[in-house]
Amino acid sequence: MHPQKPNILLLMSDQHSPHVLGCNSDSIIRTPHLDNLAASGVNFSNTYCNSPICVPSRMSFMTGQLPSDLGIMCNEGILNSYTPTFAHAMNMVDYESVLCGRMHFGGHDVHHGFAKRLVGDVSGGMKGPLFDNGIPAHCGQSAPVVRGAGAGYQSYMAFDDDVARGAVRYLQERDNNPEENPFCMVAGFLLPHNPYICPRELFEEYMDNVTVPEMSEDEETSLHPAIRYTRKRRGEDTLTTEEHRRARAAYYGLTTYLDNRIGEVLDALKQASFAKNTIVIYVSDHGDMCAEHGMWWKSTFYEGAAKVPMIWSWPGHFPAGVTLDAVTSLVDISPTFTDFGNAPALPMQRGNSLRSMLETGKVTDWPDQAISEIYILDFMQRMIRQGRWKLNQYQGYDYPQLFDLQNDPGETCDLGNDPAHQATRDELLLELSKFGNIESVAEKARISKENFCFVRDSARKSPPQVAEVWEVPKGYNRWEIPGKVE
Repeated sequence: MHPQKPNILLLMSDQHSPHVLGCNSDSIIRTPHLDNLAASGVNFSNTYCNSPICVPSRMSFMTGQLPSDLGIMCNEGILNSYTPTFAHAMNMVDYESVLCGRMHFGGHDVHHGFAKRLVGDVSGGMKGPLFDNGIPAHCGQSAPVVRGAGAGYQSYMAFDDDVARGAVRYLQERDNNPEENPFCMVAGFLLPHNPYICPRELFEEYMDNVTVPEMSEDEETSLHPAIRYTRKRRGEDTLTTEEHRRARAAYYGLTTYLDNRIGEVLDALKQASFAKNTIVIYVSDHGDMCAEHGMWWKSTFYEGAAKVPMIWSWPGHFPAGVTLDAVTSLVDISPTFTDFGNAPALPMQRGNSLRSMLETGKVTDWPDQAISEIYILDFMQRMIRQGRWKLNQYQGYDYPQLFDLQNDPGETCDLGNDPAHQATRDELLLELSKFGNIESVAEKARISKENFCFVRDSARKSPPQVAEVWEVPKGYNRWEIPGKVE
Protein backbone atom coordinates (compact mmCIF):
# COMPACT_ATOMS: atom_id res chain seq x y z
CA MET A 1 0.00 0.00 0.00
CA HIS A 2 1.26 3.46 -0.87
CA PRO A 3 1.52 5.14 2.57
CA GLN A 4 1.25 8.60 1.04
CA LYS A 5 -1.89 7.67 -0.87
CA PRO A 6 -4.90 6.84 1.30
CA ASN A 7 -7.77 4.65 0.19
CA ILE A 8 -10.99 6.57 -0.39
CA LEU A 9 -14.44 5.23 0.46
CA LEU A 10 -17.32 7.55 -0.39
CA LEU A 11 -20.84 6.63 0.73
CA MET A 12 -23.45 8.51 -1.31
CA SER A 13 -27.17 8.52 -0.60
CA ASP A 14 -30.02 9.90 -2.66
CA GLN A 15 -32.31 12.67 -1.42
CA HIS A 16 -31.15 12.92 2.20
CA SER A 17 -32.18 16.13 3.93
CA PRO A 18 -29.36 17.57 6.07
CA HIS A 19 -32.00 18.34 8.68
CA VAL A 20 -32.87 14.65 9.23
CA LEU A 21 -29.62 13.58 10.84
CA GLY A 22 -28.78 13.13 14.49
CA CYS A 23 -25.39 14.86 14.30
CA ASN A 24 -27.15 17.85 12.71
CA SER A 25 -29.34 18.32 15.80
CA ASP A 26 -32.41 16.26 14.90
CA SER A 27 -33.36 14.68 18.23
CA ILE A 28 -35.96 12.30 16.70
CA ILE A 29 -34.06 10.50 13.94
CA ARG A 30 -31.87 7.48 14.77
CA THR A 31 -28.70 7.62 12.66
CA PRO A 32 -26.06 6.21 15.04
CA HIS A 33 -23.57 5.14 12.36
CA LEU A 34 -23.52 8.49 10.59
CA ASP A 35 -23.44 10.26 13.95
CA ASN A 36 -20.38 8.22 14.96
CA LEU A 37 -18.74 9.04 11.65
CA ALA A 38 -19.25 12.75 12.32
CA ALA A 39 -17.91 12.37 15.86
CA SER A 40 -14.72 10.87 14.42
CA GLY A 41 -14.18 13.54 11.77
CA VAL A 42 -15.27 16.80 10.16
CA ASN A 43 -18.93 17.69 9.57
CA PHE A 44 -19.60 20.45 7.01
CA SER A 45 -22.78 22.34 7.90
CA ASN A 46 -23.12 24.45 4.73
CA THR A 47 -22.60 22.07 1.82
CA TYR A 48 -24.85 22.48 -1.23
CA CYS A 49 -25.61 20.32 -4.23
CA ASN A 50 -24.96 22.03 -7.56
CA SER A 51 -28.42 21.05 -8.72
CA PRO A 52 -31.34 19.97 -6.52
CA ILE A 53 -32.11 16.99 -8.74
CA CYS A 54 -30.29 13.71 -9.38
CA VAL A 55 -28.53 13.66 -12.75
CA PRO A 56 -27.05 17.17 -12.96
CA SER A 57 -26.04 17.04 -9.30
CA ARG A 58 -24.24 13.72 -9.70
CA MET A 59 -22.52 14.71 -12.92
CA SER A 60 -21.24 17.88 -11.20
CA PHE A 61 -19.97 15.71 -8.35
CA MET A 62 -18.15 13.42 -10.79
CA THR A 63 -16.55 16.20 -12.87
CA GLY A 64 -16.11 19.20 -10.58
CA GLN A 65 -18.05 21.29 -13.12
CA LEU A 66 -21.39 23.08 -12.91
CA PRO A 67 -24.49 21.68 -14.65
CA SER A 68 -24.44 24.58 -17.14
CA ASP A 69 -20.80 23.78 -17.97
CA LEU A 70 -21.87 20.25 -18.84
CA GLY A 71 -25.14 21.17 -20.55
CA ILE A 72 -26.98 18.93 -18.05
CA MET A 73 -29.55 20.88 -16.02
CA CYS A 74 -32.33 18.33 -15.65
CA ASN A 75 -32.62 14.54 -15.40
CA GLU A 76 -32.90 14.33 -19.18
CA GLY A 77 -29.17 14.63 -19.69
CA ILE A 78 -26.21 12.38 -20.50
CA LEU A 79 -22.61 13.03 -19.52
CA ASN A 80 -20.28 12.98 -22.52
CA SER A 81 -18.00 9.94 -22.29
CA TYR A 82 -15.02 12.18 -23.04
CA THR A 83 -15.68 14.52 -20.13
CA PRO A 84 -13.05 13.69 -17.49
CA THR A 85 -14.22 12.54 -14.06
CA PHE A 86 -12.33 12.02 -10.83
CA ALA A 87 -12.41 8.27 -11.59
CA HIS A 88 -10.33 8.92 -14.72
CA ALA A 89 -7.89 11.03 -12.71
CA MET A 90 -7.49 8.46 -9.94
CA ASN A 91 -6.87 5.71 -12.51
CA MET A 92 -3.95 7.73 -13.82
CA VAL A 93 -2.12 7.46 -10.48
CA ASP A 94 -2.81 3.74 -10.03
CA TYR A 95 -5.90 3.85 -7.85
CA GLU A 96 -8.44 1.11 -8.43
CA SER A 97 -11.61 3.08 -9.07
CA VAL A 98 -14.79 1.21 -8.13
CA LEU A 99 -18.48 2.05 -8.36
CA CYS A 100 -20.90 -0.03 -6.33
CA GLY A 101 -24.52 0.91 -7.04
CA ARG A 102 -26.20 4.21 -7.80
CA MET A 103 -24.81 7.01 -9.95
CA HIS A 104 -27.66 7.66 -12.42
CA PHE A 105 -25.47 7.62 -15.53
CA GLY A 106 -27.54 7.87 -18.69
CA GLY A 107 -26.81 6.31 -22.07
CA HIS A 108 -24.59 3.31 -22.74
CA ASP A 109 -21.54 4.40 -20.75
CA VAL A 110 -22.21 3.15 -17.23
CA HIS A 111 -18.62 3.57 -16.02
CA HIS A 112 -17.33 7.07 -16.92
CA GLY A 113 -13.85 6.18 -15.73
CA PHE A 114 -14.62 3.60 -13.04
CA ALA A 115 -12.55 0.48 -13.65
CA LYS A 116 -15.06 -1.75 -11.85
CA ARG A 117 -18.80 -1.66 -11.25
CA LEU A 118 -19.96 -4.10 -8.60
CA VAL A 119 -23.73 -3.43 -8.52
CA GLY A 120 -25.76 -1.90 -11.34
CA ASP A 121 -28.32 0.91 -11.13
CA VAL A 122 -32.08 1.29 -11.12
CA SER A 123 -31.71 3.71 -14.01
CA GLY A 124 -30.74 2.48 -17.46
CA GLY A 125 -29.54 -1.09 -17.24
CA MET A 126 -31.93 -2.53 -14.63
CA LYS A 127 -33.86 -5.66 -15.58
CA GLY A 128 -37.40 -6.39 -14.39
CA PRO A 129 -40.18 -4.17 -13.03
CA LEU A 130 -39.07 -1.61 -10.48
CA PHE A 131 -42.38 -1.69 -8.61
CA ASP A 132 -45.08 -4.32 -8.92
CA ASN A 133 -47.28 -3.56 -5.92
CA GLY A 134 -49.28 -0.60 -7.13
CA ILE A 135 -47.25 2.15 -5.45
CA PRO A 136 -48.45 5.34 -7.18
CA ALA A 137 -45.94 7.53 -9.01
CA HIS A 138 -43.11 5.91 -7.08
CA CYS A 139 -40.36 8.42 -7.71
CA GLY A 140 -42.27 11.36 -9.15
CA GLN A 141 -42.98 14.76 -7.68
CA SER A 142 -46.72 14.98 -7.24
CA ALA A 143 -49.18 14.83 -4.34
CA PRO A 144 -50.10 11.10 -4.80
CA VAL A 145 -46.50 10.20 -3.85
CA VAL A 146 -47.04 11.72 -0.41
CA ARG A 147 -50.55 10.32 -0.06
CA GLY A 148 -49.19 6.84 -0.82
CA ALA A 149 -46.85 6.90 2.21
CA GLY A 150 -47.00 4.03 4.66
CA ALA A 151 -45.53 0.74 5.84
CA GLY A 152 -44.19 -1.99 3.58
CA TYR A 153 -41.14 -3.17 1.68
CA GLN A 154 -40.14 -1.58 -1.60
CA SER A 155 -37.43 -2.22 -4.15
CA TYR A 156 -35.25 0.77 -3.25
CA MET A 157 -34.67 -0.92 0.10
CA ALA A 158 -33.72 -4.16 -1.67
CA PHE A 159 -31.35 -2.18 -3.90
CA ASP A 160 -29.55 -0.69 -0.89
CA ASP A 161 -29.30 -4.16 0.65
CA ASP A 162 -27.42 -5.26 -2.48
CA VAL A 163 -25.19 -2.19 -2.50
CA ALA A 164 -24.18 -2.78 1.12
CA ARG A 165 -23.47 -6.46 0.43
CA GLY A 166 -21.42 -5.58 -2.64
CA ALA A 167 -19.34 -2.98 -0.80
CA VAL A 168 -18.76 -5.30 2.17
CA ARG A 169 -17.72 -8.13 -0.12
CA TYR A 170 -15.25 -5.88 -1.95
CA LEU A 171 -13.64 -4.70 1.30
CA GLN A 172 -13.38 -8.25 2.62
CA GLU A 173 -11.91 -9.63 -0.61
CA ARG A 174 -9.40 -6.83 -0.74
CA ASP A 175 -8.41 -7.51 2.86
CA ASN A 176 -7.99 -11.22 2.14
CA ASN A 177 -5.95 -10.52 -1.00
CA PRO A 178 -3.89 -7.41 -0.26
CA GLU A 179 -3.00 -5.24 -3.24
CA GLU A 180 -0.27 -2.65 -3.54
CA ASN A 181 -2.42 -0.01 -5.19
CA PRO A 182 -4.98 1.97 -3.18
CA PHE A 183 -8.68 2.07 -4.04
CA CYS A 184 -11.24 4.83 -4.58
CA MET A 185 -14.72 3.37 -4.16
CA VAL A 186 -18.12 5.05 -4.35
CA ALA A 187 -20.94 3.07 -2.73
CA GLY A 188 -24.08 4.60 -4.21
CA PHE A 189 -27.22 4.06 -2.11
CA LEU A 190 -30.72 5.07 -3.21
CA LEU A 191 -32.48 5.76 0.08
CA PRO A 192 -34.11 7.77 1.55
CA HIS A 193 -35.49 8.64 -1.92
CA ASN A 194 -39.25 8.14 -2.22
CA PRO A 195 -41.50 6.15 -2.47
CA TYR A 196 -42.19 6.93 1.17
CA ILE A 197 -42.62 3.28 2.15
CA CYS A 198 -40.57 1.82 5.01
CA PRO A 199 -40.67 -1.25 7.29
CA ARG A 200 -43.68 -1.30 9.60
CA GLU A 201 -41.70 -1.18 12.83
CA LEU A 202 -39.87 1.95 11.70
CA PHE A 203 -43.03 3.55 10.35
CA GLU A 204 -44.87 3.02 13.62
CA GLU A 205 -41.91 4.24 15.66
CA TYR A 206 -41.71 7.51 13.80
CA MET A 207 -45.47 8.02 13.49
CA ASP A 208 -45.43 8.23 17.27
CA ASN A 209 -42.65 10.82 17.28
CA VAL A 210 -42.42 13.00 14.18
CA THR A 211 -43.81 16.50 14.04
CA VAL A 212 -44.87 18.49 10.98
CA PRO A 213 -43.30 21.90 10.27
CA GLU A 214 -45.97 24.53 9.88
CA MET A 215 -45.89 27.63 7.71
CA SER A 216 -46.97 30.86 9.32
CA GLU A 217 -49.78 32.79 7.68
CA ASP A 218 -47.34 35.60 6.87
CA GLU A 219 -44.95 33.26 5.09
CA GLU A 220 -47.70 31.55 3.12
CA THR A 221 -49.15 34.82 1.86
CA SER A 222 -45.72 36.20 0.92
CA LEU A 223 -44.43 33.15 -0.99
CA HIS A 224 -42.51 33.99 -4.12
CA PRO A 225 -44.71 33.53 -7.24
CA ALA A 226 -42.34 30.87 -8.59
CA ILE A 227 -42.69 28.84 -5.39
CA ARG A 228 -46.44 29.31 -5.35
CA TYR A 229 -46.61 28.07 -8.95
CA THR A 230 -44.40 25.05 -8.17
CA ARG A 231 -46.48 24.02 -5.15
CA LYS A 232 -49.70 24.31 -7.12
CA ARG A 233 -48.31 22.48 -10.16
CA ARG A 234 -47.23 19.53 -7.98
CA GLY A 235 -50.35 19.56 -5.80
CA GLU A 236 -48.41 20.27 -2.61
CA ASP A 237 -50.89 22.99 -1.65
CA THR A 238 -53.60 20.31 -1.31
CA LEU A 239 -51.79 18.09 1.23
CA THR A 240 -53.15 17.80 4.75
CA THR A 241 -51.17 17.85 7.99
CA GLU A 242 -51.86 14.14 8.51
CA GLU A 243 -50.61 13.31 5.00
CA HIS A 244 -47.44 15.27 5.69
CA ARG A 245 -46.99 13.41 8.98
CA ARG A 246 -47.35 9.94 7.43
CA ALA A 247 -44.82 10.75 4.70
CA ARG A 248 -42.40 12.24 7.22
CA ALA A 249 -42.66 9.10 9.35
CA ALA A 250 -41.83 6.94 6.33
CA TYR A 251 -38.98 9.24 5.30
CA TYR A 252 -37.49 9.03 8.79
CA GLY A 253 -37.84 5.26 8.64
CA LEU A 254 -36.03 5.09 5.31
CA THR A 255 -33.25 7.27 6.71
CA THR A 256 -32.71 4.88 9.62
CA TYR A 257 -32.81 1.94 7.18
CA LEU A 258 -30.09 3.66 5.14
CA ASP A 259 -28.02 4.29 8.27
CA ASN A 260 -28.16 0.57 9.10
CA ARG A 261 -26.85 -0.35 5.64
CA ILE A 262 -24.06 2.21 5.94
CA GLY A 263 -23.23 0.72 9.32
CA GLU A 264 -22.66 -2.67 7.70
CA VAL A 265 -20.10 -1.16 5.31
CA LEU A 266 -18.35 0.80 8.06
CA ASP A 267 -18.17 -2.30 10.25
CA ALA A 268 -16.51 -4.23 7.40
CA LEU A 269 -14.00 -1.42 6.95
CA LYS A 270 -13.15 -1.36 10.67
CA GLN A 271 -12.24 -5.04 10.51
CA ALA A 272 -9.96 -4.57 7.48
CA SER A 273 -6.20 -4.21 7.81
CA PHE A 274 -6.26 -1.02 5.73
CA ALA A 275 -8.89 0.80 7.83
CA LYS A 276 -6.40 3.31 9.26
CA ASN A 277 -5.31 4.32 5.78
CA THR A 278 -8.81 4.94 4.44
CA ILE A 279 -10.65 8.27 4.17
CA VAL A 280 -14.41 7.85 4.60
CA ILE A 281 -16.85 10.41 3.23
CA TYR A 282 -20.62 10.58 3.51
CA VAL A 283 -22.63 12.85 1.24
CA SER A 284 -25.97 12.98 -0.58
CA ASP A 285 -26.79 14.18 -4.09
CA HIS A 286 -29.51 16.56 -2.85
CA GLY A 287 -31.99 16.83 -0.01
CA ASP A 288 -35.73 16.44 0.48
CA MET A 289 -38.02 19.24 1.66
CA CYS A 290 -39.83 16.77 3.91
CA ALA A 291 -42.84 19.13 4.39
CA GLU A 292 -40.73 22.22 5.15
CA HIS A 293 -42.41 25.27 3.60
CA GLY A 294 -45.26 22.93 2.69
CA MET A 295 -43.08 21.22 0.06
CA TRP A 296 -41.64 17.77 -0.72
CA TRP A 297 -38.91 16.12 -2.77
CA LYS A 298 -36.23 18.31 -4.37
CA SER A 299 -36.16 20.82 -7.25
CA THR A 300 -36.10 23.88 -5.02
CA PHE A 301 -33.35 25.95 -3.42
CA TYR A 302 -34.69 25.98 0.12
CA GLU A 303 -32.15 24.58 2.58
CA GLY A 304 -33.91 21.22 2.97
CA ALA A 305 -33.44 20.38 -0.72
CA ALA A 306 -30.38 22.37 -1.87
CA LYS A 307 -28.19 21.70 1.15
CA VAL A 308 -26.74 18.22 1.77
CA PRO A 309 -24.96 16.45 4.63
CA MET A 310 -21.20 16.06 4.13
CA ILE A 311 -18.92 14.26 6.61
CA TRP A 312 -15.22 13.39 6.21
CA SER A 313 -13.39 11.04 8.57
CA TRP A 314 -9.77 9.86 8.72
CA PRO A 315 -8.80 9.33 12.38
CA GLY A 316 -5.25 10.36 13.12
CA HIS A 317 -5.19 12.71 10.13
CA PHE A 318 -8.38 14.78 10.45
CA PRO A 319 -9.53 16.31 13.75
CA ALA A 320 -12.49 14.60 15.42
CA GLY A 321 -15.86 16.09 16.24
CA VAL A 322 -15.33 19.31 14.30
CA THR A 323 -18.13 21.19 12.51
CA LEU A 324 -17.18 23.72 9.84
CA ASP A 325 -19.57 26.35 8.47
CA ALA A 326 -17.67 27.19 5.28
CA VAL A 327 -19.97 27.39 2.23
CA THR A 328 -18.99 24.38 0.13
CA SER A 329 -20.58 22.30 -2.64
CA LEU A 330 -20.27 18.94 -4.36
CA VAL A 331 -17.87 20.30 -6.99
CA ASP A 332 -15.29 20.58 -4.18
CA ILE A 333 -15.11 16.81 -3.72
CA SER A 334 -13.24 15.78 -6.87
CA PRO A 335 -10.45 18.39 -6.37
CA THR A 336 -10.05 17.03 -2.84
CA PHE A 337 -9.76 13.44 -4.12
CA THR A 338 -7.13 14.36 -6.70
CA ASP A 339 -5.27 16.41 -4.07
CA PHE A 340 -5.00 13.50 -1.62
CA GLY A 341 -4.24 11.04 -4.42
CA ASN A 342 -1.63 13.30 -6.02
CA ALA A 343 -3.59 12.94 -9.25
CA PRO A 344 -3.86 15.48 -12.08
CA ALA A 345 -6.51 18.15 -11.60
CA LEU A 346 -9.57 17.78 -13.79
CA PRO A 347 -9.79 20.21 -16.72
CA MET A 348 -12.35 23.00 -16.27
CA GLN A 349 -13.09 22.14 -12.65
CA ARG A 350 -14.93 24.80 -10.65
CA GLY A 351 -14.35 23.43 -7.17
CA ASN A 352 -11.54 23.76 -4.67
CA SER A 353 -9.75 21.20 -2.51
CA LEU A 354 -11.01 20.88 1.06
CA ARG A 355 -7.72 19.39 2.21
CA SER A 356 -6.46 22.31 4.28
CA MET A 357 -9.73 22.59 6.21
CA LEU A 358 -9.85 18.82 6.72
CA GLU A 359 -6.32 18.64 8.11
CA THR A 360 -6.51 21.73 10.33
CA GLY A 361 -10.19 21.70 11.30
CA LYS A 362 -10.29 25.42 10.53
CA VAL A 363 -11.78 27.53 7.73
CA THR A 364 -8.84 29.15 6.01
CA ASP A 365 -8.71 31.07 2.72
CA TRP A 366 -11.99 29.99 1.16
CA PRO A 367 -14.33 31.61 -1.42
CA ASP A 368 -17.46 30.84 0.68
CA GLN A 369 -19.62 30.51 -2.42
CA ALA A 370 -21.88 27.81 -3.90
CA ILE A 371 -23.81 27.78 -7.18
CA SER A 372 -26.81 25.56 -7.93
CA GLU A 373 -28.84 25.32 -11.14
CA ILE A 374 -31.89 23.48 -12.43
CA TYR A 375 -34.15 23.58 -15.48
CA ILE A 376 -37.55 22.26 -14.46
CA LEU A 377 -41.21 23.03 -15.18
CA ASP A 378 -39.87 24.61 -18.39
CA PHE A 379 -37.98 27.49 -16.81
CA MET A 380 -34.44 28.04 -15.56
CA GLN A 381 -33.73 28.49 -11.86
CA ARG A 382 -30.38 29.41 -10.28
CA MET A 383 -29.09 29.87 -6.75
CA ILE A 384 -26.04 31.55 -5.31
CA ARG A 385 -25.06 31.18 -1.65
CA GLN A 386 -22.37 33.67 -0.74
CA GLY A 387 -21.46 34.23 2.88
CA ARG A 388 -24.63 34.91 4.86
CA TRP A 389 -26.77 35.55 1.77
CA LYS A 390 -28.70 33.28 -0.55
CA LEU A 391 -30.32 34.53 -3.75
CA ASN A 392 -32.60 32.40 -5.95
CA GLN A 393 -33.19 33.63 -9.50
CA TYR A 394 -36.19 32.48 -11.54
CA GLN A 395 -36.39 32.94 -15.31
CA GLY A 396 -39.42 34.99 -16.33
CA TYR A 397 -40.11 36.41 -12.85
CA ASP A 398 -39.63 40.06 -11.95
CA TYR A 399 -37.58 39.58 -8.80
CA PRO A 400 -35.55 36.87 -7.06
CA GLN A 401 -35.81 35.41 -3.58
CA LEU A 402 -33.25 36.71 -1.10
CA PHE A 403 -32.58 35.33 2.36
CA ASP A 404 -30.27 36.45 5.13
CA LEU A 405 -29.37 33.03 6.50
CA GLN A 406 -27.49 34.49 9.43
CA ASN A 407 -30.61 36.10 10.86
CA ASP A 408 -33.23 33.93 9.13
CA PRO A 409 -31.91 30.34 8.92
CA GLY A 410 -35.46 29.04 8.39
CA GLU A 411 -35.91 31.17 5.25
CA THR A 412 -39.22 32.61 6.33
CA CYS A 413 -38.53 36.26 5.45
CA ASP A 414 -37.99 36.81 1.72
CA LEU A 415 -36.11 40.08 1.10
CA GLY A 416 -36.14 39.67 -2.68
CA ASN A 417 -38.54 42.57 -3.27
CA ASP A 418 -37.34 44.77 -0.40
CA PRO A 419 -35.93 48.13 -1.63
CA ALA A 420 -33.60 48.22 1.40
CA HIS A 421 -31.69 45.24 -0.01
CA GLN A 422 -31.36 46.39 -3.62
CA ALA A 423 -27.56 46.63 -3.41
CA THR A 424 -27.21 43.06 -2.13
CA ARG A 425 -29.53 41.76 -4.86
CA ASP A 426 -27.60 43.60 -7.56
CA GLU A 427 -24.27 42.29 -6.29
CA LEU A 428 -25.43 38.68 -6.21
CA LEU A 429 -27.18 38.88 -9.58
CA LEU A 430 -23.98 40.29 -11.07
CA GLU A 431 -22.03 37.39 -9.58
CA LEU A 432 -24.52 34.91 -11.06
CA SER A 433 -24.19 36.54 -14.48
CA LYS A 434 -20.54 35.41 -14.53
CA PHE A 435 -21.90 31.89 -15.09
CA GLY A 436 -23.97 32.98 -18.10
CA ASN A 437 -27.08 34.94 -18.89
CA ILE A 438 -30.10 33.09 -17.50
CA GLU A 439 -31.94 33.19 -20.83
CA SER A 440 -29.03 31.70 -22.77
CA VAL A 441 -28.44 29.06 -20.11
CA ALA A 442 -32.14 28.16 -20.25
CA GLU A 443 -32.01 27.79 -24.04
CA LYS A 444 -28.98 25.52 -23.70
CA ALA A 445 -30.90 23.40 -21.18
CA ARG A 446 -34.01 23.25 -23.39
CA ILE A 447 -32.04 22.04 -26.41
CA SER A 448 -30.17 19.44 -24.35
CA LYS A 449 -33.45 18.09 -22.96
CA GLU A 450 -35.05 18.01 -26.41
CA ASN A 451 -32.11 16.07 -27.86
CA PHE A 452 -32.16 13.58 -25.00
CA CYS A 453 -35.90 12.94 -25.34
CA PHE A 454 -35.60 12.46 -29.11
CA VAL A 455 -32.88 9.81 -28.75
CA ARG A 456 -34.67 8.16 -25.81
CA ASP A 457 -37.90 7.85 -27.77
CA SER A 458 -36.02 6.35 -30.71
CA ALA A 459 -34.33 3.80 -28.44
CA ARG A 460 -37.70 2.78 -27.03
CA LYS A 461 -38.97 2.04 -30.53
CA SER A 462 -35.84 0.22 -31.60
CA PRO A 463 -33.68 -0.70 -28.63
CA PRO A 464 -30.02 -1.35 -29.45
CA GLN A 465 -28.88 -4.94 -29.40
CA VAL A 466 -25.90 -6.27 -27.47
CA ALA A 467 -22.72 -5.04 -29.13
CA GLU A 468 -20.96 -7.62 -31.27
CA VAL A 469 -17.30 -8.09 -30.44
CA TRP A 470 -15.06 -9.46 -33.19
CA GLU A 471 -12.32 -11.77 -31.98
CA VAL A 472 -8.97 -11.97 -33.77
CA PRO A 473 -8.43 -15.50 -35.14
CA LYS A 474 -5.58 -17.43 -33.59
CA GLY A 475 -2.33 -17.31 -35.52
CA TYR A 476 -2.78 -13.77 -36.79
CA ASN A 477 -0.84 -10.64 -35.74
CA ARG A 478 2.45 -12.52 -35.72
CA TRP A 479 5.61 -11.02 -37.06
CA GLU A 480 9.27 -11.71 -36.98
CA ILE A 481 11.55 -9.54 -34.88
CA PRO A 482 14.83 -8.92 -36.74
CA GLY A 483 17.74 -10.75 -35.16
CA LYS A 484 15.51 -12.93 -32.95
CA VAL A 485 15.18 -16.66 -33.63
CA GLU A 486 12.41 -18.56 -31.83
